Amino acid sequence: MSSLGNFVKRLRDIMRNDAGINGDAQRIEQIAWLLFLKVYDTKEEDWEFDDDAYESIIPEDCRWRNWAVDDGKGTALTGDDLLDFVNNTLFPTLKGIQVSKTTPINKAIVKTTFEDTNNYMKDGVLLRQVVNVIDELDLTNYEESHAFGDIYESILKELQSAGSAGEFYTPRAVTDFMAQMIKPVIGEKMADFACGTGGFIISWLKALESQKKTVEDRAAFDTSVYGIEKKQFPYMLCVTNLLLHDIDTPRVYHDNSLLKDVLDYTEDDQFDVVLMNPPYGGSEKTEVKNHFPSDLASSETADLFMSVIMYRLKQNGRAAVILPDGFLFGTDNAKVAIKKKLMSEFNLHTVIRMPHSVFAPYTSITTNILFFDRTGSTKETWFYRLDMPDGYKNFSKTKPMKLEHFAPAVEWWSDRQEITIDGFDKAKKYTVEELAERSYNIDLCGFPHEEEEILPPRELIQQYQEKRASLNADIDRILEQITGILGISDMEDLT
Repeated sequence: MSSLGNFVKRLRDIMRNDAGINGDAQRIEQIAWLLFLKVYDTKEEDWEFDDDAYESIIPEDCRWRNWAVDDGKGTALTGDDLLDFVNNTLFPTLKGIQVSKTTPINKAIVKTTFEDTNNYMKDGVLLRQVVNVIDELDLTNYEESHAFGDIYESILKELQSAGSAGEFYTPRAVTDFMAQMIKPVIGEKMADFACGTGGFIISWLKALESQKKTVEDRAAFDTSVYGIEKKQFPYMLCVTNLLLHDIDTPRVYHDNSLLKDVLDYTEDDQFDVVLMNPPYGGSEKTEVKNHFPSDLASSETADLFMSVIMYRLKQNGRAAVILPDGFLFGTDNAKVAIKKKLMSEFNLHTVIRMPHSVFAPYTSITTNILFFDRTGSTKETWFYRLDMPDGYKNFSKTKPMKLEHFAPAVEWWSDRQEITIDGFDKAKKYTVEELAERSYNIDLCGFPHEEEEILPPRELIQQYQEKRASLNADIDRILEQITGILGISDMEDLT
């Protein structure tokens, strides 16, 4: 292919003429399922080469090589014939594939990838053009395949401006930093229980790459990752991402991590490392909260994922988790219970306060990275504020956060010192007793007010609601202390 960098633009230009495609989100989903089939067919060529007895789970007429490849002889399906095949043969066949518990992962992923996938295009001639562009990719060529990994990354970045799909993409600089600081070791198992497009998994593999020395190391590397993703589209992107990175048996499952009783988890369900950015801002139904102990049963999605992480982290395991400011300052009953459990059973050693707009344009809510391990209870916690780099007022699509922007935090990490700038704490250590005295409001070393950004109305309302819940919890706690001191057993005694 002459210009990989032009790949997405070419596809976009074709699809803009199709009446069935409505906006970037549908364009990207259309590209994604076609790419999956192209990548999967390339992987099947490898598996067939390695194993003469290999049999595809996809029926012959539905394999990419037998319907998508245009040999230039004028026999390739196009127009209404192609549309009819895709809508009435390909999709029903792939959705109807029978799998069982014994079906190998690399085969079962075909069915789960297509369960809720759609063909949006209505013009069969344009669809043929799109298929041809994708088929030009030579994924058997190492250099081109490696270069396409970067193109695929650019497709994932497009999710940030493709409506609600943006929630699935964590900037690569952030996932790389977290994987780097967690220090992967060959043989460890890493998990992400809301893995989206697989950013944390890829960063983990990248950080682990240099440790592959032997055949045994390669086997351990290939089986070192585990992911769960609730939504169909990011799940499909994640599986394709892993296949592109030569993980032949992606242990990624289309499921909901919040729909299992956390008390039922055993050591077999636990992992050495957890890296993730839990969904936040969502509110879960009562039936979801029923899977958690009553004191931990928050209605906030990120809180529930924190509980899942704590129950699924191995003894001596390590975790790095992104959480919004609301988790830090929240003092409602559930958040306090979660933070108490975190600090009494885990060692919360570091909190990195990230600058605003890291996740722009999807959200402007300020986020934080919590680093903790299961080596004992927390004795002290360091807080470090990562300021906006020089020359940046905001991060944006054209000026995204880069790994180098974490350099001050990396330098500070290995030689921790308390830092105060213009009267504001930038880095400071607190004992667990000091944090408990604050009712576990750990909103510390935050950003000076002049750096705060005006949030969009929906996010502003959400933040005010979180602060109100936290304030109400503080008031209730203080009233309880006062009535206890006065010996008043019932609030009615005050009237």
